[in-house]
This record gives sequence, structure tokens and C-alpha cells, in this order.
Amino acid sequence: MRLITWNINSLRLRLPLLQRLTHDEQPDVICLQETKVPDPLFPAEQLREMGWKHHVYWGMKGYNGVAILSRYPLEAVQSAPDWCGRSDSRHVAAWVHLPAGRVLVHNFYVPAGGDVPDAVENEKFAHKLAFLEEARAFFAQRSFKNSILVGDLNIAPCEHDVWSHKQLLKIVSHTPVEVEALNAWHNTGFVDAMRHLIPEPEKLYTWWSYRNRDWKKSNRGRRLDHVWVSPDLLPGVTACRVLKDARDWEGPSDHVPVVMDLAVPV
Repeated sequence: MRLITWNINSLRLRLPLLQRLTHDEQPDVICLQETKVPDPLFPAEQLREMGWKHHVYWGMKGYNGVAILSRYPLEAVQSAPDWCGRSDSRHVAAWVHLPAGRVLVHNFYVPAGGDVPDAVENEKFAHKLAFLEEARAFFAQRSFKNSILVGDLNIAPCEHDVWSHKQLLKIVSHTPVEVEALNAWHNTGFVDAMRHLIPEPEKLYTWWSYRNRDWKKSNRGRRLDHVWVSPDLLPGVTACRVLKDARDWEGPSDHVPVVMDLAVPV
């Protein structure tokens, strides 16, 4: 199975880029974040024309939104809580029924957290930390196999997941409190597939700000997008790639797609 996760930053706006990604990479599953489209306007027919016959999605107007697209049948999972009681379209999950077996895919868009890394002064940061704790508690109560968790988790946990560890320690997305919270969630039973195949200290980024006039020259990136797998799937992970060139596509997202190739156990 080839799976891609991508914060597309508006699905309808970037349908041509999704078409290009589909053509170039021939994935079996794509998980999208920040689709920014309410469910009644979800472009299901256009996606079917691209070959995406099966969809599980949850969206809202102008913000957030997540979707799983698949060439194989999807069985939606509804057991997750209403994260922080906000019903703000940040998580969908589905079983993907492959010819060789099935895998459970969780697709998350974690709150960004605003600009001030203080939960008292900044409600957005408090929301982010609360979301991370709810996610940790939810997964800590479960024993699972054949599971994949992907998405824009809005935290760069490792030293070389950011362009300057020292300068970003007080910047939202790389603060110690966020990293600790993300690691606690990760440690409920997942392996970081990207860092398993591309270990520290190699630099690894998936996001470059629109504010950088020449993003490639400055290379001030962060790894905000993640691919986690349950330990039983790890032996089947054969490749993880960051499609850095997508940042130069016409009208790009500020995130680039991440590709994982996985041999699914029968």
C-alpha cells in the first residue's frame, strides 16, 4: 500500500495539484488536512474522476477539515470523542480494506496553537495542549494493531525537525511542553515511521512558511506532518519520502506531501 498524507490548504482550490500528485505517485490512500470545505460541497464526483472511489471526510466552511481518499473500500470508524467538545473537523478514521488485509487509518489535524506559547495568555495554545492530552488519553486506553496515524500534528519534535533548534525552542510548534505532549501521545503505542527510516541528525522538514520569499534558499523548514505506525506494521514500512519539490508547484500549499510505502501483513 502506498499512503500519502498532505495538508492541502484548501481541497477545492488545489484539486489540480491533487490530480498531479495522484498521477505522479499512484497512491492507494491519501489523507488530507485543512480541506476547508463543508460536507455538502465536498467534491466527491471530481475525486471519483481521478480514481478516488471511496471517501471518508469531515469538513467545515473556511477552516480545518480532514478527508481520507482510497482506491479500496473504506469503513468509517466513529468511536473517537468530540475532541475538546468543539466539533471542529480535526479527525477522521477508517478501516481500509485491501486485498491482502485491512489497516486502520487515523487522520488528524492538530490545532496550530497561535503565536504565544503560554496556555494562560493564549487560548489557542491552551486548546492545543488540551487536544494533545485528550488524544493521548484516548489512545492509551486502547490496544491496537494494523494501525496508522498520520496528519498535520503541528509539532516538530526532534532537534533536526526544525531549521534551528536553539532559536525555535520558544516558538510554537517546537516548545518543550508541546514536544513532551506529542511524545506522550506517540508513546501510547506508535513508531515514528519517518524517523525510523530517516533517523536524526538528518534534517527533515515538511513545511516552509509562505513568508519566506525564497523558501528553498533560506530552508527555514519544520517537520509538522507525521506518519506513525503500530509496531506490528513497522517491518512492512519500506519507504518514507518527503515530496519537497511540491513546494514549487504553481499555487502550492505551505506543506508538502509525505509518502509511505507499506507491505501489509496478510
